[in-house]
Amino acid sequence: MLLKGRSESDELRSIRSLNTRMELSEKEKIHYLNLEKGYEGEVKFDLLAESLKGEKYIINDLLLEVNSSYFQIDTLILSQGVIHLLDIKNFQGDFYLESDKLYAVTTGREYKNPLDQLKRSATLFRQLLQNLKQNYLVEASVIFINPEFTLYQAPLDQPIILPTQVNRYLRDLNNTSFKLNDGHKKLAQKLISCTYGNTRDTYYNINKYINNLF
Repeated sequence: MLLKGRSESDELRSIRSLNTRMELSEKEKIHYLNLEKGYEGEVKFDLLAESLKGEKYIINDLLLEVNSSYFQIDTLILSQGVIHLLDIKNFQGDFYLESDKLYAVTTGREYKNPLDQLKRSATLFRQLLQNLKQNYLVEASVIFINPEFTLYQAPLDQPIILPTQVNRYLRDLNNTSFKLNDGHKKLAQKLISCTYGNTRDTYYNINKYINNLF
């Protein structure tokens, strides 16, 4: 059950508009294309997630704050006793992990390891739950959505979901029976209302929408 959809970030909309009016620098072009590609991957996962059935809340694009630290969650799936935090990556090409660093095979260029960002977001989210006096198991995963992505030396003990595993991951979620209650609804409301930039009217509409589901 989708409670909060996804839209382009302000940064993507701004740089997209600039791209139509002026010549971007090479660095700006690369950044713009990365933003477009990232959003494209998130939307692709959203379409796959539509197959999820049963009592699950899906909340996209959360920008949260705890103890003056901001963090973003691409997709959150709230089920009975588990909250799934998903970081969606649309990398394309051949990569490998070495000493917790991510490299492109062809160029040797080092990229930010999405596992580092995931660990930070999961830690801050658990702190947020503690502040809200909520006790849930948090399972965080990086989902590589692009079918043309290969990760060599992928460690088996890390929360990585490769392109060939995405459909199976969603099927496993579907095959688990969940029952949500009023506590889950209130937590979903609270998380959405905590999203940075939400207005009072946005919260009212979300609140009204969720209440209409029951």
